[in-house]
Amino acid sequence: MLTNINRLIEKLAYTLRMEIVFYIHILAATAWIGGALLLFALGIFLRDKQAQANVYEHLGPLYGYFETFWLVTLLTTGTVMYMHHGFGDVFKYAYDSDLAQTMIHKVYMVGILTFLTIIHMIIAFKTHTKTRTKWQQIISRGSSLLIFLLNLIILWYATQLRTML
Repeated sequence: MLTNINRLIEKLAYTLRMEIVFYIHILAATAWIGGALLLFALGIFLRDKQAQANVYEHLGPLYGYFETFWLVTLLTTGTVMYMHHGFGDVFKYAYDSDLAQTMIHKVYMVGILTFLTIIHMIIAFKTHTKTRTKWQQIISRGSSLLIFLLNLIILWYATQLRTML
């Protein structure tokens, strides 16, 4: 009888830990996407180029560290949830299922987003308070736009996965 109670307590503790991981994942997604939306909006609606440069000069480095923290948190908590839900087995035994295909698309998009973020951050830190070359400008703005769009796509896949689980 005591063994059954101990198993129940362990199961409840494990479930609570996974709920905390999920909560942190949602918090990280909120910070990541919210920050991206803010800077994207500043880039579009702040028409005064000098004001825009001043905002990015002061906000840029802080934002870079902020977003890096939340992206690493998202990747970590996402991996924990991936393992918890047994997606390795889903891919092995039910590769053609909607669940597996949705997860594959999300993971693929997260990989592209992470790659673009790294490229964007390298250019941003390398050129902070300096004039960017034409190519740096194109790559920086292009990656920023793609990151913004991928955020929305990944969010869509996340809501679909949560509905399936």
